[in-house]
Amino acid sequence: MTETSATATAHAADAADAELIGHAVAAAGQGMIDRETVAEVVVLCAVAGEHLLVVGAPGTAKSEAVRRIAGQLGGRYFEYLLGRFTEPNELFGPVDLRRLREGRIEFETAGMLPEAEIAFLDEVFLGSTAVLNTLLGLLNERVFRRGGTVLHSPLRVCVGAANHLPDDPALAAFADRFLARVFVEPVADARLEELLEAGRRPAASPLHPRDLAGPGDLAGPGDLAGSGDPMGPTGLAAAADRLGALDRLAAAARACDLDEVTPLVAAALRRLRAAGVPISDRRAVRSQKLVAAAAVLDGRTAASARDLWVLPLVAPTADAQAQARDTLADLVEKAANRSLAHAAEELSRSSAARAERLVRTGTQLLAAHRTLPEGRDSRLRLEAALREIDAGFDPADLSGALAGIRAELVAAVAPA
Repeated sequence: MTETSATATAHAADAADAELIGHAVAAAGQGMIDRETVAEVVVLCAVAGEHLLVVGAPGTAKSEAVRRIAGQLGGRYFEYLLGRFTEPNELFGPVDLRRLREGRIEFETAGMLPEAEIAFLDEVFLGSTAVLNTLLGLLNERVFRRGGTVLHSPLRVCVGAANHLPDDPALAAFADRFLARVFVEPVADARLEELLEAGRRPAASPLHPRDLAGPGDLAGPGDLAGSGDPMGPTGLAAAADRLGALDRLAAAARACDLDEVTPLVAAALRRLRAAGVPISDRRAVRSQKLVAAAAVLDGRTAASARDLWVLPLVAPTADAQAQARDTLADLVEKAANRSLAHAAEELSRSSAARAERLVRTGTQLLAAHRTLPEGRDSRLRLEAALREIDAGFDPADLSGALAGIRAELVAAVAPA
């Protein structure tokens, strides 16, 4: 095999992995209203090797969005609600009594955070100093050190959640370990009907019922397969495929060609700093990992202006993120992502990203229409998607993919 054909084969494999992860993201978003961005940014961070902070009021489905995407990706999942009196043993495991009798202080980490591949820590800033100090090393180096125990953690991504950003300057170093930030608001009034309808449908949790019994349970890969019998061979195979795809994409992101986009990233960061958005040198350097991850999730091996939509994620507050979107509006006007369509649209507000999202939405609706019962609700969903396309785009500006979806929607709603 020649070098050119080998490269083409590798590119095709990366694109197939990106498509597989895109399907997992789409499955996680089904039934969620206005929370697709959270699920998509979890995937972005997992590929980039960074961590995510989700900030929003209680009851805004932060944990549900994380559980759903974790369920689709597979792997060992750890979840815990932190409090002022949370002991380190509750997260990292108890002292190994057998080793203690031998005079050695080691810890039993089986089923605990150090052995998780995806983790969710709710109210993350309420942890004690002992908890947060141990977490710092684990998040930054993927190494757990406590007593005589040194463990290389398989953690792909840790999602922290909080109702608000901490005011305590002492927590700034810990908060900085979460490069990307998503700020969640209650569902908009215009989408309340969708929210109410979704709330009436039975929740299809990707977690096995036994894994919902306690906040610190660690689910195995079969428990998080998200389809079929959680412990069955089909579920295990699906989980292994998606987690393997995630790892291959992470490797591709580390090898992603950033030469073309580096001047654009530098220009964007200069603009943000000039506009008063605080971007430290460390966050500036690490932002490149998000750009690379966006590129490979879009099926490419070289980053471009299409991937600059990720940059507002590194702004530290909701106001700074909004300012970043406005400041970078012209640089991200062509931004879009096939796998992460909702996040790209929300963070860039670009017409290209909106078109990508409408193509995905229309495809999903048309696929679901075959199984939806005949009636008013089914027709209204298709008509709503068609109206959004017509309201947002001039017929002459429709891409080939979006024009095709529009034609199929028109045919689907046409009287028999």
